[in-house]
Formats: sequence, structure tokens, C-alpha cells
Amino acid sequence: IPLSYLVALLQCTKETDNLDREASSVPDHSGRMSITGRVPTPPPPEMSCPVAENWCYTQVKVVKFSYIWTINNFSFCREEMGEVLKSSTFSAGANDKLKWCLRVNPKGLDEESKDYLSLYLLLVSCNKSEVRAKFKFSILNAKREETKAMESQRAYRFVQGKDWGFKKFIRRDFLMDEANGLLPDDKLTIFCEVSVVGDTVNVSGQSNCTPVKVPECRLSEDLGTLFERSSFSDVTLCVGGREFQAHKAILAARSPVYNAMFEHEMEERKQNRVEITDVDHEVMREMLRFIYTGKAPNLDKMADDLLAAADKYALERLKVMCEEALCSNLQIDNVCEVLVLADLHSADQLKTHAIDFINSHATDVMDTQGWKTLIQSHPHLIADAFRALASQQSPPLCPPRKRVKTS
Repeated sequence: IPLSYLVALLQCTKETDNLDREASSVPDHSGRMSITGRVPTPPPPEMSCPVAENWCYTQVKVVKFSYIWTINNFSFCREEMGEVLKSSTFSAGANDKLKWCLRVNPKGLDEESKDYLSLYLLLVSCNKSEVRAKFKFSILNAKREETKAMESQRAYRFVQGKDWGFKKFIRRDFLMDEANGLLPDDKLTIFCEVSVVGDTVNVSGQSNCTPVKVPECRLSEDLGTLFERSSFSDVTLCVGGREFQAHKAILAARSPVYNAMFEHEMEERKQNRVEITDVDHEVMREMLRFIYTGKAPNLDKMADDLLAAADKYALERLKVMCEEALCSNLQIDNVCEVLVLADLHSADQLKTHAIDFINSHATDVMDTQGWKTLIQSHPHLIADAFRALASQQSPPLCPPRKRVKTS
């Protein structure tokens, strides 16, 4: 397939604007997520507090999750008072029996709210007689920041088909004013957080002994001190004219590459000296700090180089931490370089995010020098991007500009 056709395909897809869907849910790294609390064992009381022979700890379980709803071409939405748009259904997880959706009246619910946008949370289906939940609505601006947030003051009782929300969520004239930046590219993005109240659990017991306050674990700090002081070191790592004193046992325990190096009759084992030529000394220091402590305080400043080092020495957790940092810093000007880095080091999650970012910002990315370089030097990544785009399409590719009523 000619490359020019694929580029035209990408542009066509991004300019269609999906007018056949007035409401669509958009996954996000902060998108659908459930957090279920566990019942902890009661903490031991401080020595200065009264001590009772019997105790009870009550835990009210709360399931928290969030949802993003983007409405494209918002200015073309229904203009009649009382008309409604509904999102797709969502839940806290695949196995959750509670199904929810958001409901918007673009021009208010009634005469009293005709100058406002009305917004509600609706319980679509459930397996209980009633559910109690709190909710919070906000609008994401062009910088993906929460604005105009409104939150329920208490947990409301929901039954199937019942909704709660705000009749006067935001004034239409304020929302439509371009100076306020709430409708970038004519898209309204609503962020909803839901907290569903679950069962109440009691844990009780008896105190059989005087409480003992156990100090916090300092393993990470102690090993960090061991690295900084180089106490009892038995191997030297030489990097760019700098030397790091380290400990074979710790390196081997944390890195399969170092384990193989010291386990077999290699030169490094005999000389107790390792020459490293392809890693910057500052990057090596940060990697060693992670090996000893599990922490990388300067990761954001050198995530790309640390990713390469983590891949070389099979430090999987550090590698994923670097992927996360690079994902959060994807920009128009660097996404092509990040995609090449992800492909080179088999960073699959980072590669997927980079491709999704390119597809979401196709017009701007294709104007960069990085994109032109990508076409010349890594054409297989261009093909990967188009395959990902094609998998998201529903035939026909460019559907007629048609509106579908949402009931």
C-alpha cells in the first residue's frame, strides 16, 4: 500500500470527528479504575493512649472508580430544553453488577435551568434494592486539568433507573466562551468520580499483651548507605573514567545479567573489575541506587537513558518505571523519538502509548521533523501506527455525517 495513501487515511480518520456518536467514552490512564479497601488489622495504640482489654475495628468498604466522557462537536448538540444525551454504561470492574451512565441536558432540564448545562449520574442496573454513592463532576480543559468541579455533599440513595446530579452544573454562556478554554476543538470532556458505599465489616478481639511499638523498616535506607559508603565492597565498576565500589552479592541478587557474570568463569569474576563503556556514569549511579534501594529519585531527568540501562541489565521494575515516566511526558515534538526508543528496547507498554498518542495528534505529529525521520529510518513503526489505527475503525472508514439519537 503506498505510504501516501496511508497518510491520507490517517488524516481522513482524524478529521471525520465521529459525528455519528454524540457521546463516547474515552479510556484514560486515570480512567476506569476501582480501588477496593481491605479490612486492616487494628493498629496498636500509642503507649500514651489508654489500653483496653477488648477492641473492635469497624471498616466501611468503599469502592472508588472514575470515568471520562468526551462529547465531540458539542456546539452541534440539541438545542431544545429538556433534550438529553447519555454516555455508554460503565462500572467499577468487569465483574461488578452495578452499571452506571452519565446524563446531560445540553440546554438545561427545565425552564428554571434553561441557561445551564444539567449533569446527572444514573444507576442503569443493579442487583440490590438500593445503592448509596457519592459523586463528583468536573470538566477537563485543554490542558486536561479539572475545572468547575461540583461534588455531592453526602452519599445519595440510588435505585435502578434513579439519577442524582446538578440541574445547574455550569452556565452555557460560560461553557461556550472560547476564552475559558472548556471546549478545545469543540469537545466537552466530563470527568466523573464515583464512591459506592459497600458492606460494613467489624473485626474484634482481645488484647493479650502490652503493645510494643515496632520501628519502621529501614532496609532501603541502610542498603543505600552501604552503597554510598562503599563499605565491604568486593567489585569495582568502571564507567567513563569513574569508579563505583559495589557488592557482588547485591548486584547478582537484583540483576540476572550480573548474576550470570559473577557465576561463571568470566574475566569480571577473576579480576573483580567490570568495564562498562555504553552507559553514562550518572545513569550508572542512578541505576546502582535503584539496585540497592529500589528507588530512583532522578528518574524523570534521565528516563530514556535509564530505560536502556534497565533493559541491558534485566531490571524489569526499573524498566517499567521508566516507561511510566516517559508515557506521562509524551509531547508532539518527542513522541517519534520515544516510539523508536520503545521499539529498540521492547518496551511494549510505552510503544502502545506512543502509537496511541500519534493517532490522537496525527496532524501535528506529521508536521514534525521526527515524523519525517521516522518514515525514512523506521518504516516498520509507521506500519505499526497504521495497523493500530485500522484496528480502531468500524467500516465504512469515513461514515456519512449522520446523527444517531441517544435514548
